[in-house]
Amino acid sequence: MKHTGWRKPTPGLGVAEQLAQAGERVAVPKTRAFVALKRVGAHIGLKAGDMMLLDTLGAFTLAQDWEEGQRPIVWASNAYLMEQTGFSLSALKRHARRLAENGVISFQDSPNGKRWGRRDAEGRIVEAYGFDLSPLSARVEEFEELQAELQAERELCQRLKRQITVARRMIRARIEAAVSGALRGSWTQFTGLFEELLDRLPRRHQASEQLERLLAWFKELQERVEAAYLKATGAINPVENTDKNDAQVMKKTQEMNPREVISEPHILITNQLIPVIGNSSEKEDAADVVPNARPEERVDGELEDWVAEVRKKRTALDLPTIMQACPEFASWARNMGGFLKDWGDLHRVAGQLRPMIGISEHAWNVAQDRMGTQVATAAFALVFEKHSAGEVASPGGYLRGMVEKAGAGELHLERSFYGRLSGQAA
Repeated sequence: MKHTGWRKPTPGLGVAEQLAQAGERVAVPKTRAFVALKRVGAHIGLKAGDMMLLDTLGAFTLAQDWEEGQRPIVWASNAYLMEQTGFSLSALKRHARRLAENGVISFQDSPNGKRWGRRDAEGRIVEAYGFDLSPLSARVEEFEELQAELQAERELCQRLKRQITVARRMIRARIEAAVSGALRGSWTQFTGLFEELLDRLPRRHQASEQLERLLAWFKELQERVEAAYLKATGAINPVENTDKNDAQVMKKTQEMNPREVISEPHILITNQLIPVIGNSSEKEDAADVVPNARPEERVDGELEDWVAEVRKKRTALDLPTIMQACPEFASWARNMGGFLKDWGDLHRVAGQLRPMIGISEHAWNVAQDRMGTQVATAAFALVFEKHSAGEVASPGGYLRGMVEKAGAGELHLERSFYGRLSGQAA
């Protein structure tokens, strides 16, 4: 971005100017540009006030302003914009700044900072300084692709949530039937793990990656519970009837309405479940009949190992958790890198954002060497978020401290991220 001497340049404003230059080289109808943006505006970090200001600016543009070789520049005064939107001057500047930092508009500044412009006899802009909406033209296809991805993601999340609902209701019905029937088995242990998984159910939107992990945990627990139930009841199906019974079970499962209240347990019959190994002696089996017996008296080693492994997996960090726990970092990351699909995209964006908060290239390289690329990227996201919130004054020093803790085995990033998520929920 050209520095006029009165507006402080930032990487975000520089990107916006590059987008404006690209937008000048394409022809995009105004309606298409605005519809594409509004469908993804909230996802890229725009607020309702930002969209109101953009709509107000868009009303000043004409159809020919969006043709190839033209720029839709608006030179309305602050006073007029404040009157139209009801914003104070500080709010107006804040919304305009956010639009520019998110690569939606650009500031076409005059040498003295004044907005003005003129059109020829055909209504085409000859010269103008003000708010440049050209970045919208450059990003239309990006926004439309993002909308398609978001729609596919929403549909996938809905399917996963329905499958989770079916699995958890079947687990609950099995456990309740086993406990009420005083069947022997590790039902207290199963109940504890089931409640832990219920605590992980999303209370707000979560990415499909996280829902897929939850579904896998619920399905694995369901298989364990079913195996224990079959073992306790002795409901072993003859081999010759297995295919027929499995087909019946599959049909019933597919027809199940996840919104329907299940009043009786659904007995799943299959020969592919891994049975829970019980105690061998008759005395121990008798003790297992008591549902309130202490867990250490009735939980076998295989189940304990499996529970420990599941809990270990649940502490691993994933991309959606990081983005949700660090909204300021996520906003900048999407602004710089568009739709982030994996850790590689996030690592690339972290390298671009690093100079913004004063972390030296040497410190960044040391962090990657000692912590690994993925952990270093997660650590950077946390440092960026804390620095943006005013919690960290020296990002470079804070990152070096994290590297030292990692070397001593004292770095627990997952606690920090889940702690921030808990704070957001509160």
